[in-house]
Amino acid sequence: MPRTALAKIIGERIRMLRKKQGLSQEELAHLSNTHPTYIGQLERGEKNVTVDTLDKVTKALNVSLEELFRFSTLQTPTQDDTIIQLNNLLVEIDNEDRETLLKIINVMLEWKKNTDKEQIN
Repeated sequence: MPRTALAKIIGERIRMLRKKQGLSQEELAHLSNTHPTYIGQLERGEKNVTVDTLDKVTKALNVSLEELFRFSTLQTPTQDDTIIQLNNLLVEIDNEDRETLLKIINVMLEWKKNTDKEQIN
């Protein structure tokens, strides 16, 4: 079954919320009365989730549907993949490390901007 962009985004959001709470797929499956394999398929965007299952999963994660769907506007699949991967990595580190990474990224972007300017001149 082909993965849709929305199914993939919802799955990544479920994964991010699950990891943020320190739950394994098995633990989330148990709490939501679903099968661990199904949770994995949802997280990879391989299954289209039903409203009933979303209700079970959000209750197991102690989040509202509104919070589950709180993600930025849909971009192209390539952008989604990169943003989702970055977000998943950032969720797993503490605030101090996130701030350090933000400073590094800002330095790199400034360097790129200056390099691009030099190439134009």
